[in-house]
Amino acid sequence: MKNSYIYILSNSTRTMIYIGVTSDLKKRITEHRSDMGSLFARKYHLKFLIYFEEFSKIHQAIAREKQLKNWHKEWKWNLVKSMNPELKDLYEDL
Repeated sequence: MKNSYIYILSNSTRTMIYIGVTSDLKKRITEHRSDMGSLFARKYHLKFLIYFEEFSKIHQAIAREKQLKNWHKEWKWNLVKSMNPELKDLYEDL
């Protein structure tokens, strides 16, 4: 079975975030970087992968995405910083 992912993107100044779900992380991030992602991500230039989680089933990833989207902004940033304290772009490491 194909793995699924939730991911968090940010802009170059790390002031905005976007949470998404996909079954092909590298392809989806490449789409965002080519301005073929969501309208919200395009509008705010959210192209930098700063966090992701992997799941064995898509319904798990969708449930996690919904959970994270309901979190307070500060909680989301704390989650990202717990795994990526320097807020580096993780795209090249995929």
